[in-house]
Amino acid sequence: MLDTQARALLDLMIERGVPPTHTLEPTTARQFYRDRRGFTQPDAPALAEVRELSCDGPLGAVPLRLYRPAQAAASAPALVYYHGGGWTIGDLDTHDVLCRQLAQQAGCVVVAVDYRLGPEQRFPAAVDDCEAATRWVHAQAKALGIDGARLAIGGDSAGGNLAAVTALALRDGKAAGPQPRLQLLIYPATDMRAVAPSHSTNGQGYMLTADSIAYYRGHYIDDAQQWEDWRASPLLHPDLSRLPPALVLTAGFDPLRDEGRQYADRLSQAGVPTQYVCFERQIHGFITMGRLIDEANTAVTLCAQVLARALA
Repeated sequence: MLDTQARALLDLMIERGVPPTHTLEPTTARQFYRDRRGFTQPDAPALAEVRELSCDGPLGAVPLRLYRPAQAAASAPALVYYHGGGWTIGDLDTHDVLCRQLAQQAGCVVVAVDYRLGPEQRFPAAVDDCEAATRWVHAQAKALGIDGARLAIGGDSAGGNLAAVTALALRDGKAAGPQPRLQLLIYPATDMRAVAPSHSTNGQGYMLTADSIAYYRGHYIDDAQQWEDWRASPLLHPDLSRLPPALVLTAGFDPLRDEGRQYADRLSQAGVPTQYVCFERQIHGFITMGRLIDEANTAVTLCAQVLARALA
């Protein structure tokens, strides 16, 4: 059964005629996403420090935002976070509250990455930015007041995809870099082919639709042959061993549910310590909707607890 609070939100969106994302131009969709976040997101927790930063990326500066809670002392552990939004929408502001919540509840620094978006900058631009930003945070750990030996990486949806891909890129990179203690994968996209059964069973009526998935994928990747590139579809990488421990969180009424479960199973089969939790009654994107959906706040607390344990 769909959560009654999620059902009420979906019904309200229909009643108010909220346009589906796939019917909007990307620039309009981005503004719409920013504008409506206040309706569903909780109040932003106050932190000791919130600071705008940037690092050098492959094609210029990559904006970052650092969050430090009061209980995070000097040389604190840190989470590098990649926001969701289908590689097309989303930014530092759309996920500001979630990053604050994770920082406050886990007692760690969070560094959010504002990677390049499609269609202006297509695959693998986002991948390259996320890896570069993660390496920069590790290299600048002392200056940032964090412990470079206690880093985690994570993200939701497209950001979960980027976290999984970044973990692989760091493992296989020629240059030495950080060895994350956790990959926090919140309803991650892991297979661009969109062939898992939940894409059919949950493809309409639950916020993220098959049409929206095609819209996001089309703005990110313009060549279907690239869907099978592991940097787009980490589920298709032949070797998932020697990766950081993982928490994979999915939602029962999400088209991405099954590919998230498949990725967790592949990690476990490869010997990677992996926890898998499915919020069976929830929809895609729910973790940022704590003003309206109580289970969103439960999910945030779960992520923060696992994060704190991994970084202890």
